Amino acid sequence: MAVSTDSNAPAAAAEQIEGDAPPVRARGLVKRYKEVVAVDRVDLTVRQGEVYGFLGPNGAGKTTTLRMLLGLIMPTAGRVELYGRDPIGDGARALDGVAGFVEAPRFYPYLSGRKNLQMMAALDGYGAAGRVDEVLALVDLERAANQRTGGYSHGMGQRLGIAGALLRSPRLLILDEPATGLDPAGIRDMRLLITRLAGEGITVLLSSHQLAEVQEVCNRVAIIRSGKVAYEGPLADLRGSSDRGYRLHTSDDARALAIARGQAGVHNPLNTGSELRFEASEQTVGALSLALAAAGVAILTLAPVMATLEDLFFELTEGDGEAPVVAG
Repeated sequence: MAVSTDSNAPAAAAEQIEGDAPPVRARGLVKRYKEVVAVDRVDLTVRQGEVYGFLGPNGAGKTTTLRMLLGLIMPTAGRVELYGRDPIGDGARALDGVAGFVEAPRFYPYLSGRKNLQMMAALDGYGAAGRVDEVLALVDLERAANQRTGGYSHGMGQRLGIAGALLRSPRLLILDEPATGLDPAGIRDMRLLITRLAGEGITVLLSSHQLAEVQEVCNRVAIIRSGKVAYEGPLADLRGSSDRGYRLHTSDDARALAIARGQAGVHNPLNTGSELRFEASEQTVGALSLALAAAGVAILTLAPVMATLEDLFFELTEGDGEAPVVAG
């Protein structure tokens, strides 16, 4: 479902934004369908100029949350603000400067990509018609612009959806799984496009379950599990909080292991057969390095072992019990 409203021109909309309100602020969002709680007290804050990843497995509540953010469905409880405005209370006015699509963009299959965009531009007004060629070039669809969209590949359709959103010169772009169904080349192209848009100052909220996509382009993330936020904050903080210790390879690993076992503050030293693994603070690692050098053991490799985003994603989204909430 594409989101586009007949709103004021971008410059006029910019004048109406309240103070320094962030592009997206959600507090205590709940969506309940009878006995089923699809979204459970979700808090999100998307800051100006960032690419914000909204991660979670299928069915975790991502799309339902996006629908509430855009005022497409009514929350059971909680509040949403887009640049300080409530999509429910303020209606279309709250969507000034906001564009994107939820689930998948839809077009008239018997019309060309250009004709579809021209129809959207006519509804939007305020100079959008003059941007059709520009947005087609931006999403690399110039050569396919006059082809019927019924013959477009899935990736071309996704890019045309972004082109339609860009007609409005948005400051906030909300994209729901834009890389779903794309081949590796299509995923790469989508990633480059999002990076390019962010470089032009557009704030992007990107919902996805594809970890590589998020890891490459996002500054901050929220990870949702069973309708609850398990983590929200910078990717670097998430990965930094999950240090897996250190790996060590020396000129004499057997002797190094004995030294590590005798070093205060070194925990769980283990010889894997190809290297040593252990846990310790940075200060302890420094002391261990000096002890190895004093014993004549040369350090060939000494590096921290960090969790991958995939490791962290599965830790936060799998298993039983309550999802841990980590403030970032």
